Amino acid sequence: MSGFGMQPGIILLREGTDTSQGKAQLISNINACQAVADAVRTTLGPGGMDKLVFDGRNVTISNDGATIMKLLEIAHPAAKTLVDISMSQDTEVGDGTTSVVLLAGEMLKQLKSFVEEGVHPQVIIRNVREAGQLAVQKVSDLAVPFDLDTEEGADMLLKTASTALNSKLISSHKDLFAPMIVEAARTLHAGGSLEDIDNLVAIKKIPGGDVRQSFLVKGVAFKKTFSYAGFEQMTKQFTNPKVLLLNVELELKSEKENAEVRITDPDQYQSIVDAEWQVIYDKLDACVDCGANIVLSKLPVGDLATQYFADRGLFCAGRVENGDLKRVAKATGAIVQTSTHGFHEGILGTCGFFEERQVGDERFNVFTECPASLTSTIVLRGGTEQFIAESERSVHDALMVVKRSLTSKSVVAGGGAIEMEVAKYLKEYALTIEGKGQLIVAAFAKALEVVPRQLCENSGYDSTDILSALRRKHFHDEDGKWFGVDIIKGGICDTFEAGVWEPSDNKCNSLASAAEAACVILSIDETVINPRSEDPGGANGQMPGQGGGGQKPLSNMMGNAMDTANAQQGGSRSGNLGNGVSYMKGRGGG
Repeated sequence: MSGFGMQPGIILLREGTDTSQGKAQLISNINACQAVADAVRTTLGPGGMDKLVFDGRNVTISNDGATIMKLLEIAHPAAKTLVDISMSQDTEVGDGTTSVVLLAGEMLKQLKSFVEEGVHPQVIIRNVREAGQLAVQKVSDLAVPFDLDTEEGADMLLKTASTALNSKLISSHKDLFAPMIVEAARTLHAGGSLEDIDNLVAIKKIPGGDVRQSFLVKGVAFKKTFSYAGFEQMTKQFTNPKVLLLNVELELKSEKENAEVRITDPDQYQSIVDAEWQVIYDKLDACVDCGANIVLSKLPVGDLATQYFADRGLFCAGRVENGDLKRVAKATGAIVQTSTHGFHEGILGTCGFFEERQVGDERFNVFTECPASLTSTIVLRGGTEQFIAESERSVHDALMVVKRSLTSKSVVAGGGAIEMEVAKYLKEYALTIEGKGQLIVAAFAKALEVVPRQLCENSGYDSTDILSALRRKHFHDEDGKWFGVDIIKGGICDTFEAGVWEPSDNKCNSLASAAEAACVILSIDETVINPRSEDPGGANGQMPGQGGGGQKPLSNMMGNAMDTANAQQGGSRSGNLGNGVSYMKGRGGG
């Protein structure tokens, strides 16, 4: 018996599965994360450049880290961790999406040498976690609290909004937008609805005009919906109107194609037609009889209803977006009705003034002087669609920053000052511990300097000279803790005095997320990339002995892992995300 006593081959993974493990795999992941950080590095700060991303259909121009990361569609499985922390920062704080990616990438870069020299990843992870916790605690200790009820507190909010807008496309118009944003956020804070800021503060975009023509509506404004003939005759202005909100279709419905009605007398057909018309008239009469002046519905309002309401001096609009309808309900106190039966005074809302006004090429329905002054609408103008889209992202980020400032009620200085002060603290702490931990904590501290360094480089200044001056100031001067990069003059300055303020929650979240992402990457010791199956649940290849010349050996190298992932998505096997965008500098150790 030939082959008697031979051990059978054990197949754990199906054919085509790509696996890699060990030090080479870890270094490969670190290199991929560094390449992701390099993709957004130049967008940081007031001197940051914009990225133009074309996805085959739409063109996006932005320097918002989270937006760029989302549009890049990064294929590397480990590097997607940086996309996740950027999105998390955008959701949680709204700003700092670029800096959190830079911090995580720089931490991995500084720790890479320890991995190459054979330090166990768990030793590195323990010390990185400890350093991250110390850094967050130090930021909390340095944070300057403020009282919202004082003039200084109001000024703090304006400065944080202006700082958030500094690095945006509309930075030259922050004197216009910052007061709008603060007013909208403070209104919500006073009403106890700050957490619902995304739903209660609407941002509307109208192409054309100058950006300085943007304005804030203390109430609700939405674009005029599709209207049938008769809307020209409707009353377009009301003072103290009654508002009725519906989720009802006010349109004459035709019978279904397969409907069958049997009659014995031709007069009976007329009674059926009359009954259909009576149904819609009953609905319209109910709307008029309840005393409403304005009727808004989420569903269509037909031509009959439009003319009916116009004849009776009412204003109506159908197909109103769900978000706009909810904002009107919140502002006016109206209750959305799903039936036209049983209307009473309690379901109607009111506002001080309503009008339909022209804004650029669009007609807008505007509700102002509302009893529940929680809702606000920011109307943005601009020359191009891309500019207005970026303006919307910028205003949203600033809104989230002001929301965080109102929640934390404390700020720290920006411009790299807080990073330099925390780095100084961690370097001093590193000298008090023994062993490998000392070097790892010191490397973590050095990684924090990437923020002031990149701010200098993006603004065209010599980062070596400025960083040396910052280190000297922070280490030797007692009053140097708030010194950061002076973007305007190209030196160093007290950024707290200069009004460059950020919410303390912003920095705490950035440091915690970056440290956690670095730990996640360092804890991966093996990557398995499964081949895409044509038959779900079945293997692509054949088992030995089933024909086809036997099984190909499994690959144990990660060298072509990214090429495989990219090729599966229809790209070339070149290690590139797209033309000119690299996601791996090298394969390190491979």
